[in-house]
Amino acid sequence: MKLGFACKYLDADFKQPFPCKSTTRTRFLSLSHDERATLLHALATTNLTNLYLIFQQLAQQPPALRMMRIGSDLLPLYTVPEATALYNEFLPTLAPLFTKCGAFARANAIRLSFHPGQYSVLASDNLLVVERALEDVEYHALCATLMGYGQAFQDFKINIHMNGKAGFAGFKRAFGKLSPQARRMLTVENDEISCSLDDVLQAKALCPVVVDIHHHWVKENEFLQPDDPRIAQVIESWRGVTPVMHYSISQEGMIPEQGFPDQNALGVAKTRLRAHSDFYFNPTLNDWALSFDGFDIMCEVKMKNLARDRLYHYALSRSSITSL
Repeated sequence: MKLGFACKYLDADFKQPFPCKSTTRTRFLSLSHDERATLLHALATTNLTNLYLIFQQLAQQPPALRMMRIGSDLLPLYTVPEATALYNEFLPTLAPLFTKCGAFARANAIRLSFHPGQYSVLASDNLLVVERALEDVEYHALCATLMGYGQAFQDFKINIHMNGKAGFAGFKRAFGKLSPQARRMLTVENDEISCSLDDVLQAKALCPVVVDIHHHWVKENEFLQPDDPRIAQVIESWRGVTPVMHYSISQEGMIPEQGFPDQNALGVAKTRLRAHSDFYFNPTLNDWALSFDGFDIMCEVKMKNLARDRLYHYALSRSSITSL
C-alpha cells in the first residue's frame, strides 16, 4: 500500500519549499508577445525544477510514501489559446526537464497522477464544455507523455469526475474522442453530489474506477466496506494494476473524534461535510480506510504530506499493517 498526497509538498514549518508558480490570465494578456513568452517559460522552468526537487525528497522516504498528485499548473495557462501558441514554440526547450522528472520518478517507483479541475466535465450536455474538458485532459496527458508516460495502461493516472447531465452516455462519447495516451491514463471517480459509485461503475469497461470513500459517505450516509461487491468491480476495472482510492474526512469540529459519524445524528448540511480536514483525527475512520487491502490511497487532506505521514505512522503502529 502506498499513501500519496496532493499537489503541495510541505516542510516541518508548514511551508512550501518547492512551490508550483502560476499567473493570472489578465496579467498574461496584458503583456507583449515577448514578455508573455518569457513569463511562461520562466514559470514552467521553475515548476519542473521544483517538481524534480520534490521527487528527490520522496525518493528518500519509504516506498510506501512515494506517491504524489502533481498540480495542474505545471505549465501555467496552457489551455489559453494565446499561451498554447507560445508553448508550442518553446516546449522542446522544456522537454529535457520533463524527461528528467519522469525518468527519476520511474527509477524510484514514485506513483504519479493528475486531477483536472471540477470544470473538466466530459459528461456535460454542453458541447463547448465538453470541448474544453477534452482540451484540459489532453493538456494533462501531454505533460505526462513528455515525462515518458502514457505508453502502457495506467502507467500514470489522470482522474476526473463523471458528473454531468449527459451521464455515462456523454462520458463514453467524449472518452472516444481522447488520444490513445489519454485513454490509457484516464480514471473516473464518484462524487458527493450527483454521481454515485454505481453511476461511475458503468464506465468500468472503458477505464478504471477510483472510489472516493468520503464522497460515498457524504452522498449515501454509508461507510463502504472492502467486502462490498462494488469494490470487487472497482478492482476488476484496474485490470491487474494496483487500484487507487481517495480518502478524506470532514473538517475538525464537524464530526466526532471517535467512531463512525451518522449524518442523521450530526444535523450538519452535506455541503459542510464535503470540506476536507487538516489532519486525520479519527482513528476509527483511519482503521476503516486502511482496511482496504490491496489499494493505494491518495490522501486528500489540507496538511498534505504532513497529514499523510501521520497516517503512515499510525498504520505502522498497528500490528496488522506492519507490512507498509
